[in-house]
Parts: sequence; C-alpha cells; structure tokens
Amino acid sequence: MSVTAQTTLAQVEQAAIALGLALRGAFHCEPGDGVPAGRDGGGIQTLVLLGWIGGRQWPSFARSREAGDGAPHPLDRWSKRIVDALATDFDASPFYPFGGPPYLPFQRWAERGDDVFASPLGIYVHPDHGLWHSYRGALGFGERLELPERVARAHPCETCEAKPCLNACPVSAFNPGHYDVDRCAAHVKSVKGVTCFTGGCLARRACWVAPELAYGSDEAGFYMRAFTAAH
Repeated sequence: MSVTAQTTLAQVEQAAIALGLALRGAFHCEPGDGVPAGRDGGGIQTLVLLGWIGGRQWPSFARSREAGDGAPHPLDRWSKRIVDALATDFDASPFYPFGGPPYLPFQRWAERGDDVFASPLGIYVHPDHGLWHSYRGALGFGERLELPERVARAHPCETCEAKPCLNACPVSAFNPGHYDVDRCAAHVKSVKGVTCFTGGCLARRACWVAPELAYGSDEAGFYMRAFTAAH
C-alpha cells in the first residue's frame, strides 16, 4: 500500500496491529519538533508513533526469530524489521528511539502526539495505560494525514497524594527529579534484589494507574536482564 490522499490513520493502525504494534499517537509536524527529513530527503508533515501497551504485544515479539536467535538487541532488531515493513507498505519514513547517539527526541514526540505526562519516576505515565507502555518506532509521512482532534486529559499523578511509587523502591533509588541508576542496578544484581530482577521494578508496580496492564514475568524478566547487562 502506498500513501495516497485516501490513506487514513485507521489503515495505519490496522496494519500495525496485525504486525504486533499499537498506534501510540500522531501529530502534524512543526519546525521545533526535531523531525528529520524523510528517506527521500523531503519534509515530514505527519508523524505517527508506534509502540506497545501493557503486555498485549509481547507475544508477537516472543515468538519471533529475533527473540530466539541469541544475537544482541533482539527487541530493537524486531522493532526495526516491523516498522521498516510498515514504512515500505505506506511509502513512509521509519524512525527509531534507539540506534544513537545521537538519539531522536521521542519523548518530545510522545508529548506532542500522545496523552503522556512526566511521572515522579521519570517515566511517562498515561491516564489509561499507566506506566505500562513504550514506543518502538515512528512513521513519517510527507503528506498531512487527517488526525482526530486531541482532547485534553488530566495528569494522573496530580491527584495522587500518597505517591507510592516513590516509597516502594527497596533502596530509595527514586527521588523527585533524580533517579540513582547505579544504586538501582546494584540492588537488582544482588541477592536481595531477586524480586525486582524476576518480577520487575517494584516502584513501577506501586502505581495505582492500570495495574492490570503490568508486564508478565517473562516480559519483566526480559527487561531486567537487558537493564542489568547494560549496567
């Protein structure tokens, strides 16, 4: 499928879902958004964000060849293969949050195209998905696709007085405006950190928003193994 005047965001979403991704928002690009030129050198008018929500898309990756081939960075390689395929189908330009430095400003793009807010943990929180979501890539279109009108959403952390996420970490690695990654990594690698290593970040799991979307043990363990390997 190539992009035409009739191409819709719904068509992109359907194709993404079929390949194991979720639509994570979209926006019409402005000069300050930091969106590079397309692969043909032309300007990008619409950026469509793609990613995961909760554990819904995990099985698509878990049964992929990348997940079992033993080579480094399996999730990034899977994401690139899938997003590249979508880019080809829609005559779009693929962009990724990995592969740097330099890195593309996916956090800025998330704020532009999705309903996300900075949480006390430094992770973006979504009113519906909580802390259980991610961005795996984006498609840049040279055309201005029709997008739904954005409706303002409330920041879920502003009504959370207890802030349990800040008190749940066993080694107090999270403080307002600061994340002590070295302290976190040392704990997760230790005998005392086995619960975090096998089940995922306890601070993240303490959030009251969308706990039903929390990652399963296989997915959480995958992320923790990658985290400890990098630190």
